[in-house]
Amino acid sequence: MIERYTLPGMKEIWSEQNKFCKWLEVEMAACEGWAKLKKIPVKSLKTIKEKAGFELKRIDEIEKTVDHDVIAFLTAVAEKVGKDSRFIHMGMTSSDVVDTSLSLLMREAGKILAVDMQNIIGLLRNMAKKYKNTIMMGRSHGVHAEPMTFGLKLALYMCEMERNLERMNKAIDNISVGKFSGAVGTYSNIDPKVEDIACKTLKLTPAKVSSQIIQRDRHAEYLSTIAIIGGTLEKIALEIRGLQKTEIDEVEEPFKKGQKGSSAMPHKKNPITCERVCGLARILRGNAMVAIENMALWHERDISHSSAERVIIPDSTILLNYMLNAIFRVLSGLVVKEESMKRNINESGGIIFSQRLLLSLINKGKTRETAYKIVQEAAMKARNLKKHLKTIALEDSNINKVLSLKEIEDVFSISYYLRNIGKIFERIAN
Repeated sequence: MIERYTLPGMKEIWSEQNKFCKWLEVEMAACEGWAKLKKIPVKSLKTIKEKAGFELKRIDEIEKTVDHDVIAFLTAVAEKVGKDSRFIHMGMTSSDVVDTSLSLLMREAGKILAVDMQNIIGLLRNMAKKYKNTIMMGRSHGVHAEPMTFGLKLALYMCEMERNLERMNKAIDNISVGKFSGAVGTYSNIDPKVEDIACKTLKLTPAKVSSQIIQRDRHAEYLSTIAIIGGTLEKIALEIRGLQKTEIDEVEEPFKKGQKGSSAMPHKKNPITCERVCGLARILRGNAMVAIENMALWHERDISHSSAERVIIPDSTILLNYMLNAIFRVLSGLVVKEESMKRNINESGGIIFSQRLLLSLINKGKTRETAYKIVQEAAMKARNLKKHLKTIALEDSNINKVLSLKEIEDVFSISYYLRNIGKIFERIAN
């Protein structure tokens, strides 16, 4: 199900074919480095470039015997190249190939995710502008607080996604490192210049210091970033779910023609995509925790991280790719019910204007403690009697003797709450 929705490219990045292509690319870059140092004859390098290749079936056959994927790969390539294959993998260890190629794969995947995020940012920006002045109820603790606008809610998500894009680009930069330093990172059998040349060819930065592996704090940051992005998508999805409740009914995720909501109840239109996104965000957080646990390995290296990474890195990038596109589709087709938003504001009987009433009394000289007690009692009375707070205020001598009729009328003006929305949008104009 998830695979069907991934953008073209993400699935291919994590294919066995692409993995071995990256391994070959890394090996060729190292050969280029050795050749520039005149340790590989020009003729041999030409032969390697022309003949180096592999067949997945052959690698699988060899691995069944040797039980080592890198050796199986090198053997399969050597069968294609011939005697000049002795120059391939010269002075290198398996992790030089595996970790450096993993950096290339993670960079490729990260760039797809960055494009996905740019698309959502652009969509949220347009939606925020469209609904800039669409009044709705602001809520805290799930309870009516004060009026706001739907555009402001969307602008909040847009800014968070912009921060996520910055995080992703930083994580991509941080993982874009290569390592060609041999068994325990000492360059005992490989010249550091080979690493410099090879990394330049691959457009990677050489790791300043490495053990047998590229250090896993880099991978942990990458997957933690993915988990944070997933958390933002969960935040958006959870809000849509909340606003789609029958009692609220302010937005609704797309429901296509022919779609069914329930096997038992034909009336149902459920926010299933948003619920799915919320569930998948939990997997991303779990994978990030595994990545953090992968940071600590025995001495210069063990492979306890390797088996986990074969699952968590492809899964996290594929999942986030799906989630980003799922939220994009939801937002693109989101049903916004402006009339329901207005209705819900009026449902509270004016008690949402309590702070404005409180401040008006304070401005007339009442202490905060006294004013708070007066307004709280009035608000509770309005709630219990099912009357509008303005009606209670007009009847309450503690209020009508302090505030004039016009001043009380002004307290209950919605426009007061929107007067600075434009200033907030000026901040995000660029």
